[in-house]
Amino acid sequence: MVRRVTIEDVVDIDYGWIEGYLRRFIESELRESSRGGYVIGLSGGLDSSTTLALAVRSIGREKVLALVMPDPEVTPEADVEDAVSLARALNVRYNVINIAPIVDAYKGAIPVYESEEKDKVPLGNLRARIRMTLLYYYANKLDYLVLGTGDRSEILIGYYTKYGDGGVDIAPLAVLYKSQVRKLALHLGLPERIALKPSSPRLWRGHEAEKELGVSYEQVDLVLHSKLDLGYAEEEIPEATGVPEAVVRRVLEMYRRSEHKRVGVKTPEVKPVVDLLVRRKKA
Repeated sequence: MVRRVTIEDVVDIDYGWIEGYLRRFIESELRESSRGGYVIGLSGGLDSSTTLALAVRSIGREKVLALVMPDPEVTPEADVEDAVSLARALNVRYNVINIAPIVDAYKGAIPVYESEEKDKVPLGNLRARIRMTLLYYYANKLDYLVLGTGDRSEILIGYYTKYGDGGVDIAPLAVLYKSQVRKLALHLGLPERIALKPSSPRLWRGHEAEKELGVSYEQVDLVLHSKLDLGYAEEEIPEATGVPEAVVRRVLEMYRRSEHKRVGVKTPEVKPVVDLLVRRKKA
């Protein structure tokens, strides 16, 4: 009989220690890079707000720039207000950039574009990639690094856009499950309206993460923790967690199918080419 695993087992961690660990990582990565600071995409959601708060505590507000990049077509005004309110509360520099004209320029230039509804997913990923290009524009201009905001849950199930919000220099929250990030946000003193806000990439109108995934983040975290941290076999997880078998299969399938996002660009082995080159030189 397997030991019972609950969400309390996932979130029962010393958040004071976690804060110090992540702050040291953020500070040391910047120091070793010899860059001047970090630029971060601030959506007003849980992950980006938590990352911003950590960055300010780690290196000081003067070395942090937040970019708020809404598309009014899909971004609720409340999210923009939360982002701006937090940037002001933390006294960091921020710019609000309406990306709708950039999205429209792409729509007009792409021959295969049909409509917002038919092209919902590729257009949503395009929004994420536009934001990435703006972050790197500022990073290049200011000699900064791009500070990523993705958490461990999203990274492990591939719930992010490749070369979009996945295109960053460092990702401090990559070691924390979504449910742990919520607890860390509260530990850092973020407003509950942000810390407890339902997660959403806002890549299209009405876009909510758990609705699209078809599972809750608590279930995702329980399954991943049981499989990857505790080493439970897939067939043991439903009994251990109480998560239905079909949900366990779905979460682990997302984990397996998204491996390509985590391994980076795959290339052929270089040794055969080198051997061929060296043999030719010796001939």
